[in-house]
Order: sequence, then structure tokens, then C-alpha cells
Amino acid sequence: MRHSQFCGYKFRRQQGIGKYVLDFYCPKLKLAIEVDGATHSTPRERAYDQKRQQWLESLGIQVIRFTNQDVFEGLDNVLVKLKEVCAEREQLLNHP
Repeated sequence: MRHSQFCGYKFRRQQGIGKYVLDFYCPKLKLAIEVDGATHSTPRERAYDQKRQQWLESLGIQVIRFTNQDVFEGLDNVLVKLKEVCAEREQLLNHP
């Protein structure tokens, strides 16, 4: 499995957790990153995503979502937000 690093954290791409596959997952931070395309805009897909996210959160996994448009048109903003979330998770997990 390939690992990518961001701000010193290893993120796994296409990581399976239970019956779900996460776009990116950092085990150390218990952080999932989902990049949503147009298919996630239907009511059925939104309901599925909500159920999935609730299950992941019940395991202590935080889910952060970005749209494809966010990534393609504002990658710098996505990276700034992701850096903030990583710092918050590190703080939360190390100082409960």
C-alpha cells in the first residue's frame, strides 16, 4: 500500500475500514479525508454519506470533506484547512 505524507503524518489512500473505503486515512490522527464528486449531490448519496460518516465517528474517526471543485480550484485553501485540522486532531488526541 502506498503512503503519502502531509505535515509529517502518513495518509493511506483508499483505506478500508469496515465495509467502507476511505479516500485518505491517517491512523495516527484517526482522520478521514473524503473528496466528493458530483455523484455525492443526490439525496440518496447524501443520506448514504451521512450514515457512513456517523458510523466512522462512532469509532472516533473524524471525517473532513472537500469537493472535487475545492481541490481543483482551491488546492491551497484545502491544504491550509487540512493543516489546521491535523493540528487540532493532534492536540485533541494528545491532550484529552
